[in-house]
Amino acid sequence: MSLLRDHDLARAFDHASHTYDGLTLLNPGHRRALQRSARRLRLPRDGAGLHVLDLGCGTGASTRALLGAAPRARITAVDASAGMLRRALAKPWPSHVRFLHLTAEEVTAAGEGPFDAVFAAYLFRNVTDPDAVLKSVRTLLRPGGRLVAHEYSLSGSRAHRALWTAVCRSVVVPAGTLTGDRVLYRHLWHSVRAFDTAPAFAERLTRAGFTGVRVAPVAGWQTGIVHTFLARNGSRTAQEQAR
Repeated sequence: MSLLRDHDLARAFDHASHTYDGLTLLNPGHRRALQRSARRLRLPRDGAGLHVLDLGCGTGASTRALLGAAPRARITAVDASAGMLRRALAKPWPSHVRFLHLTAEEVTAAGEGPFDAVFAAYLFRNVTDPDAVLKSVRTLLRPGGRLVAHEYSLSGSRAHRALWTAVCRSVVVPAGTLTGDRVLYRHLWHSVRAFDTAPAFAERLTRAGFTGVRVAPVAGWQTGIVHTFLARNGSRTAQEQAR
């Protein structure tokens, strides 16, 4: 299957935006897993004085998770899909959360940052050039800044790969077909199969210059299918080491 990329993928998300939140409710533990990944940023003082980027915020579920983990941080949330952003903006937010219609690659050119931390949920699997986006993330992050990527990235075992295919065939694609978004949810199925395994994405982070790379599984049925990746932008500064 040919995977959706760039503008085609953004348009598919635009079309699916009105049913997206409802479909994610079919995934047990979806929001709890996002919340746990956001907490793994371990931002001090509830994020007071920090600027955090939610890269690929979608309808705002990841932004809500960030807000719970760092309620005093200034949060900038960006997404390439105007439809998904409209859904996010329709929800109530405090004044220190703002949303921008930008691709991951456009954030630097827009003059945003620097950021103390970046949270990217379900992003890297969907970009054309993950290495280029990781380079942009490093540019956006302060030295020692923290990155957490929450991503569908299979463990590499046959059992987890087979489970993912079974779930997609029995639940994900049929549900997406009912809402008129079969193409997007077939993309989800095949993009996960084509993307880096968890060990391979950890190696990609290291090659991109991130340090202290760690991989943590999520709980529930997604164990071995979704992982949290934690890393820092280069060596830790004296200020970071004191935290």
